[in-house]
Amino acid sequence: MIEPAFILVRPQMGENIGAAARAMLNFGLTRMRIVDPRDGWPNPKAVAMASGAGRLLDHAGLFPDVPAAIRDCDYVFATTARGRELVKPVVTPERAMEMTRALAAEGKRVGILFGPERAGLENDDVALANAIVTVPVNPDFPSLNLGQCALLMGYEWRRQTTATAPEVLGLARTELAQRIDVEKLADHFEERLETAGFFFPPDKAEGMKLNLRNMWARLNLTRAEVQTFHGILRQIAWKLKRQDGEPPATP
Repeated sequence: MIEPAFILVRPQMGENIGAAARAMLNFGLTRMRIVDPRDGWPNPKAVAMASGAGRLLDHAGLFPDVPAAIRDCDYVFATTARGRELVKPVVTPERAMEMTRALAAEGKRVGILFGPERAGLENDDVALANAIVTVPVNPDFPSLNLGQCALLMGYEWRRQTTATAPEVLGLARTELAQRIDVEKLADHFEERLETAGFFFPPDKAEGMKLNLRNMWARLNLTRAEVQTFHGILRQIAWKLKRQDGEPPATP
């Protein structure tokens, strides 16, 4: 079974990275990825805080951005305590780990995003995820320490042993598209829509693109569906070129 990757997005303090590593190893998790850490990498403060879990840090993957860190993932969760205007499924840590175990049992790769300590994940990060994980914290003090958040998710991973909802197994058995496949599809759509003048007015273009990226991530597309969408776009482009009088070519 492939365990989930805990992806720390732009962490600000080495001590919190070390605390997250320690929490992970407490529950048998070893796959850590670090995205653009503020204080650089490696970080001696992280090693000191990790104590006996330093080997997680030795093998942690370092990535420049979130798309690179989730490129090989079939399904991605984003942890956040704040409400979002992005439309996505919202699940508890318990439910998220039920889904993760079912997906992992079918050989799927799952990534879990954890945001920076000060403000959490940005909307651009959350838009790349399939679902949001949140807990019923005190609304007057909703922020969790990075290590605490990793501990919550690690505990639920370890606790889940047998029961898995039938609908999750149905999702697991599909050939889900990896994040890199969905990213390339989003790029293809943006390219075609830019050519068609869809992103108008210019001051709203970025928001429109963000909403589209969020939609693609939320759809849980299969590889076959991604290829179908690419084929649709290529066929439309080919047909329009013929109508404009350009020489026909193979679509």
